[in-house]
Amino acid sequence: MFTLLRRASLPVGIGLAGVAVFALLQVTKPRPAPKVDVPRPISVEVIPAIRATSRPSVVAYGEVRPAVRTQLVAQVGGRITAIAQSFIEGGAFAPEEVLLSIEDTDYRAAVEEQRARVAAARVDLEQALADADVAKKQLAGQKNPSPLALKKPQVARAESALKAAETALSLAQTNLGRTQISLPFNGRVQTQSADLGQFVTPGKVLGTVFGTDTAEVRLAFTDSQLSALGIPIGFAGEGDDGLRTTLSAVVGGQMHQWQGHLTRLDAAIDATTRTVYGTVQIDKPYEAANGQGMPLAVGLYVDAEVEGRLAFDAIQIAAEGLRAGDEVFVLNGEGLLDVRQVSVLHSNRETVLLASGVEAGDKVIVSAIRNPIRGMRLEAIDDAVLAESQSAAESVPDDNEA
Repeated sequence: MFTLLRRASLPVGIGLAGVAVFALLQVTKPRPAPKVDVPRPISVEVIPAIRATSRPSVVAYGEVRPAVRTQLVAQVGGRITAIAQSFIEGGAFAPEEVLLSIEDTDYRAAVEEQRARVAAARVDLEQALADADVAKKQLAGQKNPSPLALKKPQVARAESALKAAETALSLAQTNLGRTQISLPFNGRVQTQSADLGQFVTPGKVLGTVFGTDTAEVRLAFTDSQLSALGIPIGFAGEGDDGLRTTLSAVVGGQMHQWQGHLTRLDAAIDATTRTVYGTVQIDKPYEAANGQGMPLAVGLYVDAEVEGRLAFDAIQIAAEGLRAGDEVFVLNGEGLLDVRQVSVLHSNRETVLLASGVEAGDKVIVSAIRNPIRGMRLEAIDDAVLAESQSAAESVPDDNEA
């Protein structure tokens, strides 16, 4: 029986010995050095910031309106005896061109009557002066003669009568001139409210006209747009002092452009929109019609691109580099993401001008970054492409090697 137990314990002992040896080997085996995988940098597209002298432009919208718009009103009464061919809707007229004529028979008669009264008043004055001269000679020996004896009040009355007669003649001539209705500027007729043979009274509206020497466009500017223009509230400038403005609109299925100047800004901020309105002036807006071009018609809604003042030594970046909240992502010299807060002077669809926050030469990131975190490792796409090409070149065997 002892022999049987010894035979059964032999395999068990061998198994235990094997387990012990395996455990010893596991305890005493060399440990490999821990390997830390460095995260691969994210490839991004960068465009360096540059220092530039630029003229920013601002786009706004407005409606063309005439600088002068007025109602044609009769100042005297009478029957309309003549109407110019240009006195129709859309008709063009020149300065001092007679548009309407009112019957002037009564007014001519009034002028002749006042001329006769002026002549009679002159005769009365001459008579009074002659009487005063005779009285002065007759009373030469008397001491302190009265003014009445010297005919001085009579002379004064005659002079006053002559002045009154001359004033009445001037008024009669003015009323006669008012029978010929004209305006002192180039213009166009917008509406016509009178016709030939119609009897009109003083104050009767005969039509509405507007001047064509100058047109205006009112534009609303925000605070950032004013910053880009570089002009203060209340700005006023004429000629070269105004900011050059290009107006554009689609008329007749084609895009047309006109040139003007921003000549002034309002001195107050609009309480409703919190914007400041400016006025663009355009000279001779209808002159293009004479050259078979498209005139800048009153009432047309136009886009206006206003050129601002020159911005010297501003930092310019691509428009894609400006992020929400006026932030810019920069790839610093260590290959890490740096988030900069910037001050924007002006921005458009292509570029952004900055006053601070970025320096010339900084690598501005223009591509999208998912979950950006300050300090995350990045790599410019050009650098990544160069590194990959070098790695591929090293992995290809040289045909000249043995």
